[in-house]
Amino acid sequence: MGLPVPSNEIVPRCAAEEGRLPVKKPRSGPHAPTKFVPGHQYIGLQGKVVEWVEHKFEEGLLYIQVRFTDRTELSWRIATRMTIEEAELADWTSGDFKQLSVFVRNERDRSL
Repeated sequence: MGLPVPSNEIVPRCAAEEGRLPVKKPRSGPHAPTKFVPGHQYIGLQGKVVEWVEHKFEEGLLYIQVRFTDRTELSWRIATRMTIEEAELADWTSGDFKQLSVFVRNERDRSL
C-alpha cells in the first residue's frame, strides 16, 4: 500500500491504511515524568496496544521505534561506546612490571 520508500526511511503507518479502525483508550490525567531506573518497567506503557515496531541502523546507532494505536511512540537510540578502562605508566627496565602512575581509571560498577 502506498509509494515505495527507501529501506532506511521510517514511514508512519496508521490503522486506516491497514483497513482497520484505531482503538481508542480513555485518557487519564497528565503524568509527571519519572526518573528511569535500570531494570524497572516503563511507567505509562502498560495496556497500550502496539500498532507496529520498526528498527534501523544509521551512522553507527540502532534506532528502535514502537508505535501504539493511540499514536504515541516509544523509541530507543542505542549506541556502543569505547571507554578507557585504565591508562598507566609502567617501568619495564628490570623485565618486571612496576607501575609508576595511573592516569585514568574507569570507576564503573563491575558487579554485573
